[in-house]
Amino acid sequence: MEIFRVKKDIPFMKYSKISAVISITTFILAIFFIFSKGLNLGVDFTGGTMMEVSYPKAANIENIRKTLKQIDLEDTQVQNFGTEEDVLIRLPIREDLSIAKLSEKVSAALKSSDNSMEVKRVESVGSQVGDELYENGALAVLFVCIGIMLYLTLRFEWRFAIAAIMANMHDVIIILGFFAFFQWEFNLTVLAAVLAVLGYSVNESVVVFDRVRENFRLPKYRNSIVSVVINNAITRTMSRTIMTHLSTQTVVVSMLIFGGEILNNFALALTIGILFGIYSSIMVGCPMAMWLGTNQSNLAITAPEKQKENTKI
Repeated sequence: MEIFRVKKDIPFMKYSKISAVISITTFILAIFFIFSKGLNLGVDFTGGTMMEVSYPKAANIENIRKTLKQIDLEDTQVQNFGTEEDVLIRLPIREDLSIAKLSEKVSAALKSSDNSMEVKRVESVGSQVGDELYENGALAVLFVCIGIMLYLTLRFEWRFAIAAIMANMHDVIIILGFFAFFQWEFNLTVLAAVLAVLGYSVNESVVVFDRVRENFRLPKYRNSIVSVVINNAITRTMSRTIMTHLSTQTVVVSMLIFGGEILNNFALALTIGILFGIYSSIMVGCPMAMWLGTNQSNLAITAPEKQKENTKI
């Protein structure tokens, strides 16, 4: 079923050079921000203590920060957590204080300032555990990329595998660039979103690449140039792309608006990843496959293969 039927092929490959300039520029900017500003790693990776406190009325964030500065905790992050009454406090690791004593010290200081304050939860991560999570997260992304390359090499061929990985890494670096530029907190939920974007992007690439391969095997495209075949493949999958991404993005935006503080960065990463995933699968992956030499000779069914298929039928 095609709800959005596009009758005339859209010349996407005509703008491949322009898209290459845009992609390279955004990619370089993202890398620059990652290395210059760095990621704002959460307690999950750096180690530390996270406290959630609640007040009977709207919390005064500035007063809380002043109270914490008075006990030599100037590096503490204080922010509202879901509602105006709930506050999330992130405390860095202190070598002179244990995690238990640090949380007790903060609780006592806040209680002295406002006795109605209530501690809801305290979570702590040691520095060693944080380092292990950071390394394991990087390994997870690496293994996912290797798995995607192996799958696409077996499913299609090495040109599509390289093109898909370049498109997917483009999405990942852009997400990290946004988080570095705006200094949004990067924690385990954001890492989960990055891995989800990798899987989502490769699914879109597989759909487009499969249509490209089918087109190359059709007699009417036997003498057509590569760009024409790819343009037709992308146009024919437009209806599916619009419906899939529209429904997915609706859910993600709902999480972003109504999901609260816990799901905020997770939904942000997915929103950026899905938007750039649409762009990269069309304007990064397909041009890359074309520039690597994808053509009818390496995708069309050869005579022996055709004979085998006829024999199976």
